[in-house]
Amino acid sequence: MTTQSVPQHLLHSLLLALLIFALSGCLSPIALNRAVVVYDEAVTSAMSEQLLINIARAQHHQPLHFTRVSNIAATFDFRFSAGATPALTGDAGSALVPIFGGSVAENPTISIVPIEGEEFTKRLLTPFHHSKLALLLRQHFDIDLMLRLMAQEVRLQPQKQQIMHQRMHNKNRSDHHTRHQRRRLQNHGTPVTYRNNPSDQAGYEMFRRIVLHLKAIQDQNELYAERLTFKRTWTIPADSESTSDFQSLEKEFEISHNLEDNTYTLSKYVQGPILVTNYSPHILCCEEREKLYEETKTWHENDVAFDIHPDYSGGAWPMKGAFRLRSFHAIVHFLSHALGEIPEYHVDKDKRTSPIIRDANPINTMDLIVSDKSPENDLSAYSHGQYYAVNTMGPNAHWNKNTFQLLSILFRMTITDPPSVGVPGITIAK
Repeated sequence: MTTQSVPQHLLHSLLLALLIFALSGCLSPIALNRAVVVYDEAVTSAMSEQLLINIARAQHHQPLHFTRVSNIAATFDFRFSAGATPALTGDAGSALVPIFGGSVAENPTISIVPIEGEEFTKRLLTPFHHSKLALLLRQHFDIDLMLRLMAQEVRLQPQKQQIMHQRMHNKNRSDHHTRHQRRRLQNHGTPVTYRNNPSDQAGYEMFRRIVLHLKAIQDQNELYAERLTFKRTWTIPADSESTSDFQSLEKEFEISHNLEDNTYTLSKYVQGPILVTNYSPHILCCEEREKLYEETKTWHENDVAFDIHPDYSGGAWPMKGAFRLRSFHAIVHFLSHALGEIPEYHVDKDKRTSPIIRDANPINTMDLIVSDKSPENDLSAYSHGQYYAVNTMGPNAHWNKNTFQLLSILFRMTITDPPSVGVPGITIAK
């Protein structure tokens, strides 16, 4: 009995076929990786250009328009073919030559949704919630950068030290500004509002000095941003509620019985606003917490309260007040006004403020360059016949990049989550 060996050329053909089909399995993750990176870069670049174009629109007093990518689905179809044909070998035509073929087809589907109607009002016109600023502070953003971009104004509770300092400061100011400040300080019990707007010179300069003072405290790692919690108590007669009523109250309140006057004391912890301080809020005693509660209970959800105590870092300038946050729509207009209509200008820190790391105090919240020439800059866009680019050169390059990064994060915070149907993703078909 004899065995017939497989022809050598058939073995080569079989090995090549197996190699091709093995490679087809490797191409799937390669295509997936490429797709993820390419689509990610495309969406990020489109968002950056969209932000800059809307700043240009605001500069020219045109309506703003934003879109969001709600879904990306890329389907890949891999096709391979294999065959054999007689070799062109003359008399030895019995030899076979393998033939292989293949193709890869990509079919991306990108859903782009305009932000308009109720969503536009809710996402772009509503001021930011104080919890978002606290969240960003924990990401180690500079507080002066954040407040210059996000805050519309600061309302400062006048104190004796502040009033005396302001009167001394007014001696070196013009009569117009002296009268302006005097009117602001007439009522010592009413918070004084200082706008983050260069057209309001006195207000703008005070706003800038306050945020620089907070930045100096942050540089010393002594700035805290915590949500306050207060323990509220109520006393009710024991016979005012039935047994079933008390059982339902126990789910929400701590209840203690007072035998002397036959009453019940109900207590409950309630969430207060975010408070920025130069001390840990956990050291506050009950009376101090009660006082803070009375001061902050009427503040709005887009207010960020602060309390700089004289006994801690930065206490040379004690102050209490609240920053009122603006909407994303207002932020875009603020940046556009700085391009020429209402330019920002340099403001020195207060004499009571400690030195700031690297003396960081840029004139502009975000320095933009408007030019007829195309910049060598990824953070740029063409609009209204000119190029708008973030200034990424010079001593304030790091500041400007961080501001644009914060602007993009704030924009992402405003857009809604994708719908549950059709979750964004990439699918592979073979």
